Amino acid sequence: MDVCYNKLFKLLIDKGMKKTDLRLTTGISPNTLTKLSNHDYVSMEVLVKICRALHCDVGDIMEVVASPDNGTDKSV
Repeated sequence: MDVCYNKLFKLLIDKGMKKTDLRLTTGISPNTLTKLSNHDYVSMEVLVKICRALHCDVGDIMEVVASPDNGTDKSV
């Protein structure tokens, strides 16, 4: 399974915010913003900071999606 933050970026557009605005408002690092842009995992702490800043819920900014390999984890 993978994560997708397209909901976050749509919400930013709806609120007239840029990614830099989000970074400055929440205090997250540029590296973390890059992780979000690349749909990489970030900590729950980061997600909570974003939700507090945007007055929303985690489900409003991200979703868990099936990975291209149909969600099978070959490392197990």
